[in-house]
Amino acid sequence: MDMNEIKEIFFQECEEQLAELESGLLKLNDGDRDPETVNAVFRAVHSIKGGAGAFGLDDLVSFAHVFETTLDCVRSNRLDPGPEVLKVMLKSADVLADLTNAARDGGSVDEARSRQLIKELEALANGEVPQASAAPAEPVAKPVAAAAPPPVNDEGFQPVAFSFDDFDAAEEPPLMEMPTYEIVFKPKSDLYAKGNEATLLLRDLSRLGEMSIHCDMGALPTLDRLSPESAYFFWKISLKTDKGEDAIRTVFEFAEWDCDLEISLIEDEVAQPGEELPMQPVPFDLSILDDEPAISVGVVEEEEQLASRQQDRDAAVAAAATASNVLQMAQSATRAPAEKAAPAASAAAQSAAAQQAAASAATPTIRVDLDRVDRLINLVGELVINQAMLSQSVVENDTNGTSSINMGLEELQQLTREIQDSVMAIRAQPVKPVFQRMSRIVREIADMTGKSVRLITEGENTEVDKTVIDKLAEPLTHMIRNAVDHGLETPEKRLAAGKSAEGTVRLTAKHRSGRIVIELADDGAGINREKVRQKAIDNDLIAADANLSDEEIDNLIFHAGFSTADKISDISGRGVGMDVVKRSIQALGGRINISSKPGHGSVFTMSLPLTLAVLDGMVVTVANQTLVVPLTAIVETLQPEASAIHSFGANQRLISIRNSFCPLVDVGRILNFRAIQANPVEGVALLVESEGGGQRALMVDAIQGQRQVVIKSLEANYTHVPGIAAATILGDGRVALILDVDAIVAASRGQSLKPEMSLAAAG
Repeated sequence: MDMNEIKEIFFQECEEQLAELESGLLKLNDGDRDPETVNAVFRAVHSIKGGAGAFGLDDLVSFAHVFETTLDCVRSNRLDPGPEVLKVMLKSADVLADLTNAARDGGSVDEARSRQLIKELEALANGEVPQASAAPAEPVAKPVAAAAPPPVNDEGFQPVAFSFDDFDAAEEPPLMEMPTYEIVFKPKSDLYAKGNEATLLLRDLSRLGEMSIHCDMGALPTLDRLSPESAYFFWKISLKTDKGEDAIRTVFEFAEWDCDLEISLIEDEVAQPGEELPMQPVPFDLSILDDEPAISVGVVEEEEQLASRQQDRDAAVAAAATASNVLQMAQSATRAPAEKAAPAASAAAQSAAAQQAAASAATPTIRVDLDRVDRLINLVGELVINQAMLSQSVVENDTNGTSSINMGLEELQQLTREIQDSVMAIRAQPVKPVFQRMSRIVREIADMTGKSVRLITEGENTEVDKTVIDKLAEPLTHMIRNAVDHGLETPEKRLAAGKSAEGTVRLTAKHRSGRIVIELADDGAGINREKVRQKAIDNDLIAADANLSDEEIDNLIFHAGFSTADKISDISGRGVGMDVVKRSIQALGGRINISSKPGHGSVFTMSLPLTLAVLDGMVVTVANQTLVVPLTAIVETLQPEASAIHSFGANQRLISIRNSFCPLVDVGRILNFRAIQANPVEGVALLVESEGGGQRALMVDAIQGQRQVVIKSLEANYTHVPGIAAATILGDGRVALILDVDAIVAASRGQSLKPEMSLAAAG
């Protein structure tokens, strides 16, 4: 593996760390004060900094350096992560992502913004907390001298002295001596070149237990031979700790390749009960390690307290070993104390073992190049087509339905389906990365407009095909910008309307009927239909006397060049937003609906297929044409009877289904396959349910059967045809068109397909 491949892996891991960073900061912003959340945020920045140092990415290292110092202040409870502090940190996370992208793609970042954030982070680390998040310090009671009389407060309360000397000291189990480790730490010059510092590693090591240390300076040359880039010192350390060797090695986790490290357990010096370990003092002043004022805030504390936080992950193993050792030594000392200590030690061991088992049960993953997965997807698609062709040939030439060939084909069909499901699961990914990207856009637009906005995401773990995820970012970006800029009011207007000053944008993803539904809702003013209508009249999109429903007026915002902004700005006004959204969603085989209530907000609903590769469909015949209806849209099939058909209006017909009436839609007439409506009694009705359109009965001539088909883009290979979502290849080699059920339902409601774009005109 060459350096470029290693660097690419680093940037892939950076994407994961940046996602973890933003997720953790958003949790903190929501009030989560779990120490593990803070540790996860700190580890993400530290990991990026460590990898960037290995590749010489100085700008990225420098910024992560300062960011890490401020996060360490939060981690050590020296800085309260209030709203103003987290606002700076969220901006810093955005800049860190920009620096990472610039390092990978060779771009540039806003240096002025980067320098400003560095100053703000250093100010936070220096204790200059913004007033909004600063909290008054609680008074600390001063210790009272033993000889002083107990004080009496204003309310007459007098403290009562209490002594613990009356308890039986013999019941306390004797303290066991901890194991002693001998450590030899020899840094290499690369350790300092990558931004690490031996002194800080030793400080972290001292927090594991009682430590004595000796610095060996025997290799230090004379001044004329001294090289500033070389490492001459090494340390011999004696450490008494119950954390185990794994915790010691964790301290040097990011420096293990840049130093020589030897760790050995001094077995014969472990004291027996009642015996003291001889401890030879080693002349070394540890106070210099904890001399915090000696380290300026502008210089980032390399590896600061990393082991004490990362040992959270290894604590399960260390705790299990410690509990076992304590239990064994206590039993050998005296039976009675051991019986009292055993339950606690056993409980600790069991808990630690459970945590260790959970950690070891983590699902292993492997990185695979996306091109390989795409080739596999294509091959599976061809396999599905060939399996269908083979089955069709056998059915046409073999009349014995119980032959061994037919049985083998059924097994082949089942295996093909399982292979297809497994391969599609490889490409399935949660929408969380796309949703997290939207939080940054919300922050940027809110700052530009002066609005206070809160983004709430739900269903982030909803999985969908990666090809769909990759194409979701653009439409969602335009919709978020539209919601914040046009949908939400200014804080003053919201307060005047009786709302909170902070607006809310809610982004939700969920599965429904074999599709993924993404909703973007805001609690703003809703769509001003009068303004939209007047703007459409001014732009000659509709006639002045046009009678439009609320839904039709709302959909006018999807026209190219349409905008209700009073002036052009960096955010909006050019009318190139919502039309892009509609085209992008249609290109994915999806649809978008609007629901708006004046004064209460708007909801944009996108319905997309879970995958763009295969689908289960019902093959039907309409006017001698073969069509495929997605199986997820079909509720049931039925054979209409003459008594169940009722006329409604001039050209409308209804079908009675279990004491309810449902509109009957002639698919052949809608698509201009035939000039007159067919007789419903001679065909088959497919009861379908569409997004926002309710139920309709689609009338077709006949049903050929249910099949799994491979989706082929009609728009990419020919052109977009209204009413048709895509195409496929059947088992006999013929091309069949996949019906767009929602477009057909919309046409039946009066939104007729344009004749010039119908199949008859296109063909």
